[in-house]
Formats: sequence, C-alpha cells, structure tokens
Amino acid sequence: MAVPDWLSGDERVRHRFHRDAQAGTTTEFPQWVDQPLRAAFTRAGIERLWQHQAIAAEAAFRGHHVAMATPTASGKSAAYLLPVITAGASGRVGFEVDRGPLGLDRGHSALYLAPTKALAHDQLRACRELGVDRWRPVALDGDSTDSERQFVRDFGQFVLTNPDLLHYSLLPSHQRWSRLLSTLRYVVIDEAHRYRGVFGAHTAQVLRRLRRIAHHYGSDPVFISASATVSQSGELLSRLAGVDDVTEVTVDASARPALDFMLWQSEADPHTEAADLMAKLVAEGRQTLTFTTSRVQAELVALGAQNLLGPKPPVRSYRGGYLAEDRRQLEAGLQSGELRGVACTNALELGVDIAGVDAVISCGFPGTLAALWQQVGRAGRSGADALAVLIARPDPLDAFLCSHPELIFEAPVERTVLHPENPQVLAVHVAAAAQELPLAETDSAWFGQTLPAVLERLTKAGYLRRRSNGWYWTRPDRAVDSIDLRSAGGRSVEVVEADTGRVIGQVDPGAADRSVHVGAVYLHQGEQWLVTDYQPEDHTALARRGRDGYFTQALTDNQVRILEQTASRMLGSGEVSFGAVELSGQVVGYLRRDDRTGKVWDTTPLELPRRLLQTQAVWYTLDAAALTGFTTKELPGAAHGAEHTAIGLLPAFAPCDRWDIGGLSTALHPDTGKLTVFVHDGAPGGAGFAERGYAQIEPWLTAALERLRTCPCLDGCPACVISPKCGNGNQPLDKAGAARLLALLVG
Repeated sequence: MAVPDWLSGDERVRHRFHRDAQAGTTTEFPQWVDQPLRAAFTRAGIERLWQHQAIAAEAAFRGHHVAMATPTASGKSAAYLLPVITAGASGRVGFEVDRGPLGLDRGHSALYLAPTKALAHDQLRACRELGVDRWRPVALDGDSTDSERQFVRDFGQFVLTNPDLLHYSLLPSHQRWSRLLSTLRYVVIDEAHRYRGVFGAHTAQVLRRLRRIAHHYGSDPVFISASATVSQSGELLSRLAGVDDVTEVTVDASARPALDFMLWQSEADPHTEAADLMAKLVAEGRQTLTFTTSRVQAELVALGAQNLLGPKPPVRSYRGGYLAEDRRQLEAGLQSGELRGVACTNALELGVDIAGVDAVISCGFPGTLAALWQQVGRAGRSGADALAVLIARPDPLDAFLCSHPELIFEAPVERTVLHPENPQVLAVHVAAAAQELPLAETDSAWFGQTLPAVLERLTKAGYLRRRSNGWYWTRPDRAVDSIDLRSAGGRSVEVVEADTGRVIGQVDPGAADRSVHVGAVYLHQGEQWLVTDYQPEDHTALARRGRDGYFTQALTDNQVRILEQTASRMLGSGEVSFGAVELSGQVVGYLRRDDRTGKVWDTTPLELPRRLLQTQAVWYTLDAAALTGFTTKELPGAAHGAEHTAIGLLPAFAPCDRWDIGGLSTALHPDTGKLTVFVHDGAPGGAGFAERGYAQIEPWLTAALERLRTCPCLDGCPACVISPKCGNGNQPLDKAGAARLLALLVG
C-alpha cells in the first residue's frame, strides 16, 4: 500500500524511512512437542515455527532462562507457551525436578505476569482458544472471587496474573498456595521492558521473594521474559529476576510487511494535526491507531477526527479508566475491522494484543525507542504494507529527534534502566520477606550482599527481632500493605467530589502538593475540577466541577543538599559528579494561566509543608575562572535554561519520562561553592536514571547544546528551554546564555 501523495508531499514531513518486507525463516516443531499440542497450534494457524520461536522454546525446555526481545507480532507467545503447555499438560520437562517437601504430584505449573490485569485477561482468551486438553489456564487478580481463588490453588496450571497480586496476596499467604509453588516450573514475564524505574525495582524484589518461597517448597522455576526490542535483554532479565544463565533471543525470523515511516514536524497544535491525519487515513479506508501521551489528548484527538469525518464516524478513543465492558467492545471492534480509527494511550498496548492495522500515528515521542517501535509494530497486515507517522511535539526531545532521524532509524534500541538495589525499596521488601519466612544471612543469595546491613537497620528501627534461628517480623500488621509497587511515596491521595463524596481519581503522594492544592485545577477524563479543600494528612482532596477558562501551575521552592559524592570526573572546563542527595521542596503558591493563550492571570501564595526526599543525582559544576565571560546577572538564567534542556533530552539517553526526573540550578551552591546544575531521580533512593545520565554525560549534554543552537526561536520556547513542569514559572531563562554555558563543558 503506497504512501498517499498528500502525505509524502507535505512540507511538514522531515524524513521518510523505508524498510523492505521480510519473508521469514521457518523450522519444524521440536521433537518433544507431542501431537495433540501440534494439532492445537495448527488449528490456530501455526503449522511451522519461526526460527527464533524454536530457539527460545528449546532453551526454556532445557532449563535455561530465556530473554526474548523481538518486535510486535513476531510470535513471542507461541515460543513460551510450547514449553509451558508441555510441562503442564504432559508433565514433561527438559530437566530434573524435585516434588518438594510436600511430595505433591499434580503436573507442573507456571505463572504469567503482565503489568496490567487487562493484558493478562487478553492472554487468557488466546490460551483458551488453543483448546489443549488436560491444561488449565486461569486468571488470578484482585477481581477474582474466593471460589475462583480456591480453584486456582487446587487446579491452576498456567496462572495469569500481575506483580501486584503476587505481592499483596500470594506471597504473604504462601502456605495456602503450596500446591502451586511446589510445582512451579516456569515464570513468564510479559512486556518486560515496562519494568523500569521504581516499578521495576519493586517488581525485581517481588520476584526475589517469589524465588525464595518457591525454593522453600522445593521448586526452582525457569524465567522467560518477552519484551519489545531492547538492548541487553538478557541483562534486563538477570537484574529483574536475579538469575544467571540467560539465553538471549533477539533476531526476528518472522515474516514482516514493508514499512514506510514518516517523521512529521507539526507547525501548530500536534494533536489537532494528529486528528486531521487520522481522519484522512480512515477516509481512505486505512484502519488507523493514533497513540497519544495523555488520557485527555486521546479523547480530544478522537473528537477532532469524528468532527472531520461527519455523521456516525467509525472512530473512538481508548484509555485507562474505561469499564471492562467498554474496553472489550472497543477491542472487538478493532479486531473485527468495524472500528476504523482509535485514538489511545498506551493502555491499548497493555490491554490487548492488537496487530495488523494499516497505519499507526504516534503523537509525540513515547519516551523510549522500545515503546515507539512497539507502537509502530501494530501496523502491517498480511499482504499489505505498513504506514507509520511520528508527529513531533514542541519539546526538546521531539525536536532533537526530528532533526536527527538516525537516532530513531539507525541507533540501537536503548537499555532498560533498572535499579533493583534501591535501598529504600530493598528494605521494605526484606521486611515483607521476614514476615513470609524468617530471614537468615544465607538469604543474601536472594537479596544481595547488603542484606546484613539492611537487617541491622530494620532491627534497630524495631521492625525485625533477631532470634537464634533468624530475623522475625515484629508487628501485628502486614508488611506488604505499606508497599505500593507503582509508587515509592506511600498511600495515594484520593480526589473526592465535594457534593457527593464520590472518589473521582487518585494522585501519587509525591505529586499531590503540586496538583491538588487548594485552588488547583484538576483534570480527570476530559473534565476540569476545582480543588476546594486539601488535607494531606488524611490523603484527601475535595473538588467541584468547574471550567473557568484557566489552568493552574504550582510554584515551588526547592533546594538540594549533597549527601555523598560517589563518582566524579573533569568535563571540559568543569566537573561532573554522581551521588546521593537530599531534596527539600515546598509548594509556595500557584499561577492561574489562560487555558487558550497561557498568559498569567495572577499569583496566589500557599503555605504547605516542606518535603524531604533522599535520592540520586548527576550534577556538574563550573568555577568562577571558567565563567569570566558571564556577568553575575546572566548566570541564573543560563544555568536554569541549560537545566531545562538537559532534563528534556535525558529520556533519549536513559529511558524514562521527563516526569520521572527533576532538576535544580544555582549560580552558587553552598555545598560546592560553584555554579551547579543538578538533574535528579524523582523516586526515593533513586531509580537509575541519574546514574545513566552520568554514564552518558558527553552525548547527553552535546545533544542539549545542539538543541539550543539549532532551535529557530529567538529567546526560548517549549522546544528548547521552556518546561511545562517548572516550579519557578520558567523564570529566569536565558537561551543564549545556556548554550554558552554548555559549550564550556562539551563545546
């Protein structure tokens, strides 16, 4: 299917990439796959395996941990299902097993972990459609009834669940799950590239707790990870599950359609242009997905396309927060072809395995190349070429990539940043592990060599008590209830409708002061709510519906104190360092801005408590001798602008979202006595992004310098130095000064 002339000839297209079709390489099923299972796959349309499927299945069957990192629709599910079903239905495995202390023999079991419940249920549907006799795939999540849980405990062979259920329910009550745990032979980790940052660190510790408990019941499961294309997928699985002997499978042998991929630089609102593009493609008969980076924009893009297409347009939106019935209806419409266009967030990627549409539009770079190529991989049906468009938003990262297409089409996909050694994450999971089974120093095999120090710290704090045979949990409450895998900040703040008491949303506690303070405009499902009361101690904020023509932006007073410098080196005329820092932040007021023009209406002061956070940071310093070309008045704006541009571009070098990180700059920092610019992780203990930034400091700051020099604006814009999350209202900023400053380091 050729690229339409109206698209290829548009002046907003900055680059066109073409990939030829690939025929694919097939091979026979392994000899250990019995005839009923082959027949089931044949009924599903799989008569032969792609070569990479056979390699992955054989390695897992022989007892090796396997990390698969191949594109969307390359058949990763079939690769892990072959050994899982063989072990579960026939009891055959390629390595010796022990029935464990309970002496149970009910066939082998396996766990499937997905980052969302919706994806686990979609995989359950696909498993049941195979129709394999004597094999029982079942879903287990927070919505499961007591009778369903009992069935899983007694009979479940392939249990599809999520890390949260494992953490909150299965591991704390492991005695009730002894049948499953004693026969556990495989653990499948789907969408493994999603486990990064704090969520990844928490999940890594949950998996170590799982391995410890499984070992207690006599099993030693093989881990199989499936992810989009990422670099060093074997290392990712090793860090995530704490295992060695990992076989990497990264060469895609499946048949692929031809792909034309366009880079589009918007001249107006990128979401308006995305709606226009989707409407034109749908009107031409092309089934199209448009990925956005927020729930609100998914709704607005769908609405814009509907208005352009006329009465009863076959276009809808899809995002988190929909009821399950509505999601299933949308997914069925996509799969049947009745629905021709969908504007969505990545909830669609994590809710159903959709592949084979004609075109994909990504409105804004999704943060990582792995995520981008996973979105693009949804395009391409049998016998038809695929079309993809990346619409660059006006921010430093999108603008930089649009001017450097080789970083998308020629550079290797980035390594997933994971920091399982995060001391705060490790400590709470060690406490949870002690409540599950008393801990001993030999448990360093699961939790690392820092375990003795963690045990000592928890004992001094009164959470653990040491006895002759180990460390015990001392409190009456459950340790896991204080651990939120999706956040390092504790219990979320609930946003409550003031008139009815209905909970309309939740806010991460680390962002609550900024987003639901009194007077804040809170956006939820396309509606504006005005916060009338905020009680952080009670974790509640009251709000009423309101659309008053403005949005709010919090103003903060932030400080950074260096706790420990663990690495440093010279960089140009300055010095770059990495280490532990303490952030001190306070929301001191907010701006009201016109929701059409962004113009500031007024400023309102606030009195909220000062918050402390210990995390990791990368920072650089320049002394007075290096700054002789600057006046004292120029330095704050130059440092502030350089900080913003660097934060905007870090996701190109350390896979993260710009909201996962923060920064601070000062012309004279009390700890260094020099001009200092910090970029720090936003999570307690660190998430690994700042550490990656230190390792990639030269290319990262070089990219920031180039963005400043090539941006066509005069005094600064959202594509270079203006930040949507600046706590100082983007004041002061000096674009030219920021470029001169970075030139002293990497010029």
